[in-house]
Amino acid sequence: MVRTGSVRTGNGGVAAGPTLAVVAREAGVSVPTASKVVNGREDVAPETRRRVTEALDRLGYVRRPRFDAAKASGLVDLVVHSLDSSWSGAVLHGVEAAAHDAGLEVVVSAGLNRTRAGRPERGWLDKLTARGSSGVLFNLAELTSSQYGWLDQHRIPYVLIDPVLEPPPGVVSVGAANWQGGVTATEHLLGLGHERIAVVAGHQRKMCSSARVAGYRSALVAAGVRQRPEYLRQAGFDEGLARLRMLELLDLPEPPTAVFVCSDHMALGVYEALAERGLKVPDDISVVGFDDLPEARWAAPALTTVRQPLSEMAATALRLLVRMMDGDRPESTRTELSTRLVERASTGAPRG
Repeated sequence: MVRTGSVRTGNGGVAAGPTLAVVAREAGVSVPTASKVVNGREDVAPETRRRVTEALDRLGYVRRPRFDAAKASGLVDLVVHSLDSSWSGAVLHGVEAAAHDAGLEVVVSAGLNRTRAGRPERGWLDKLTARGSSGVLFNLAELTSSQYGWLDQHRIPYVLIDPVLEPPPGVVSVGAANWQGGVTATEHLLGLGHERIAVVAGHQRKMCSSARVAGYRSALVAAGVRQRPEYLRQAGFDEGLARLRMLELLDLPEPPTAVFVCSDHMALGVYEALAERGLKVPDDISVVGFDDLPEARWAAPALTTVRQPLSEMAATALRLLVRMMDGDRPESTRTELSTRLVERASTGAPRG
């Protein structure tokens, strides 16, 4: 008798899928060889592994789930983009505090999106199932469809913290009210009398950046202020690129009198560009950031910024994960925490 596998979508829902025999036939290998690849065995030739992996992805094969909530450990994984930033420190602080309250231990990993021969690396996920983690939190991770499937096939609960891209339907995530934050930052500058307001954005394709820019535009429209296409500059959340984009703005025939920068790190690059041109903040130009990282307080002058509650977002995600580990599904897959403006010394009325 031929058995079928199953394909899960999002964090739930099951559909019929191909058997391992079908995958093996598609890849031109034996069923035992295909099984070795599926189970992460190392004794398979690279070319054979590539063919089987491509067949698995192409056919949507998913192994039978291994996760058993009744046997789950008190261990959860936190995957962050990197460990060398104050952003990650704030997220880790929130997760640790909530995990302590829940009686859980946390394993922290960085850099999930490494690739081998240009393909997603699934070895980390195999290690996750091997150590028996009860759930996973992903912060700023760009998961591939293969990686989503890898998690879903084992029925391991997971929550995304501030996802970079729009997650698939059914995936639970926690973020900040980025659109409202963009509105708030721009309204603050408008209220001070600025009309020539530029924006230094992150990545156009990233959820948080596009939402912040949309909020900026909405505030200008509501105030009846003309939007200037040349005032929008993309800097990819990179401090050095933000410096270059600010220099470009200053070279315009009519440069801005204020700038909304979509991250505090990029705002430091903007500060550098202004210093190079001998301009003072906020006497010559006002600057508003986004995040309220410690760097915002340390900057000179201290940076007015939109605070997003990173530690609270992380703690909320951990609490949602605990509910999912207990078999409970959140009523909503998207949770947004409010942002607020933190006024410091980098903004003031325009000259004249």
